[in-house]
Amino acid sequence: MAALPQSVLFCCDHNAVRSPMAEGIMKKLHGTEAYVQSVGVANDLEIDGFAIAVCAEMGVELERHRSRSFEELEEMGEALSGFDLVVALSPASQRAALELTRYYHIKVEYWPIMDPTGIGETREQKLNAYRQTRDQIAARLKGRWQG
Repeated sequence: MAALPQSVLFCCDHNAVRSPMAEGIMKKLHGTEAYVQSVGVANDLEIDGFAIAVCAEMGVELERHRSRSFEELEEMGEALSGFDLVVALSPASQRAALELTRYYHIKVEYWPIMDPTGIGETREQKLNAYRQTRDQIAARLKGRWQG
């Protein structure tokens, strides 16, 4: 069981599904014990409604989440170098994180988390895909930092 880092940045492609889920679940599990943020390679999408719905089922509120990119994180005064750990949840975000952190002593981990967008035809099938993603993230977080 690893020690909880002081600060964690989750990243995925759009900061609309996987990384906000990870940010919200991490905050629920660890409160203010760790500083947690999330970003995307791009921020061309708003927070996904299915992500909001499945996280609400476990008491994680995502409705106020505002998507942002790595660049916007820096523009808002948060240096990437200030994070102890970057967790990439998609291959594109892993590449971006490795590129952006190459001059810093920041650990970048890749967690292959399923992208639920585009899976399922009906609302219930879509919700089930998003639940799988949510549960994958929760399991990784608990396995990494909680007994």
